[in-house]
Amino acid sequence: MALTRSDLTGKVQTVTGLIDPADLGQVLMHEHLFIDLTPPHLAQEDMRHEPLDMCNCFRARYGQEFFSDEFRIESEDIVVTELAEMKKAGGRTVVDLTVGGLGPRPAMLRSVSERTGLPIIMGSGHYVNAYQDAANAERSAESFAEEISGQILDSAWGDSARAGIIGEIGCQTPWTDQEKRVMEGALAAQAATGAALNVHPGRMKDQPQEVAAFCAARGAPMDRVILSHIDRTIFDEDTLFRLADTGVVIEYDLFGWETTYYWPNPDIDLPNDGVRLQWLRKLIARGHLDQILISHDICTKGRLERFGGHGFQHIFANVLPLMRRRGFTEAEITRIMVETPRRLLTFV
Repeated sequence: MALTRSDLTGKVQTVTGLIDPADLGQVLMHEHLFIDLTPPHLAQEDMRHEPLDMCNCFRARYGQEFFSDEFRIESEDIVVTELAEMKKAGGRTVVDLTVGGLGPRPAMLRSVSERTGLPIIMGSGHYVNAYQDAANAERSAESFAEEISGQILDSAWGDSARAGIIGEIGCQTPWTDQEKRVMEGALAAQAATGAALNVHPGRMKDQPQEVAAFCAARGAPMDRVILSHIDRTIFDEDTLFRLADTGVVIEYDLFGWETTYYWPNPDIDLPNDGVRLQWLRKLIARGHLDQILISHDICTKGRLERFGGHGFQHIFANVLPLMRRRGFTEAEITRIMVETPRRLLTFV
């Protein structure tokens, strides 16, 4: 039976049901436990098709060669093992934002949650235009709103599991009309359900501001709009602070990705974790502590520990100790890892 908004208010919705927000603990707000991120622009002949392993994982990570296996995470047993390491390091909850176009797997998320004892929160909506089903080209904003609301109130992706957040809603530069209709639908679904909204902005520095203005013009609660991937998008204080002044939540979610090379946009130099923390400190010094989230956005196989990467444990095992060494207080860390995620994941 479908839920109503009042059923959700004051609660968090996981793939196994509603829970008390106090049970969330430390949260990774942007991950992909299972995904198919195969780039639509890469032909099969442009990729190598042997399995990813410890001998070729660096080549894959640095874009020296493209491996088809790198773009798929699909083993439940491997994900369970990786999350067990996260749990040992102090992590408690994972938000999985694998939405339409990326191969969402709600039944597998539920199984992983049951096997690990960890709350898992599933996203809703659609990724960028190039990954969407061709049928979406003919759909209206109202159609997307009905679908996203239904994924939260009733069921999602052909399974009984329900989503607990909207997004990541895909945008790009230039922003397509189809993506704008999905965003219109997402904002309407947010108003109908009381969920938070996570946005994947385009990779040019002014596109997050464009998204923020679009949301504000439609009356969105800006403190419940999350702009992801800012660490690959904005590299100057003026642009960052102008975005922060809109009231949106700013997510630095590529922690652990410390190679300069960033395959979705080779024109930038990706920062390392130390530089990411310097940007967080600048935001905090300007009064934006309540607007900060961090995560890994693991979306390729080579970032899992099994394949030579950092895994879901990295922030808890390595980044939080680094934050303490760099002068972040326990109150600041708790706000970023516990209190702000809890506020956003609680339906209003």
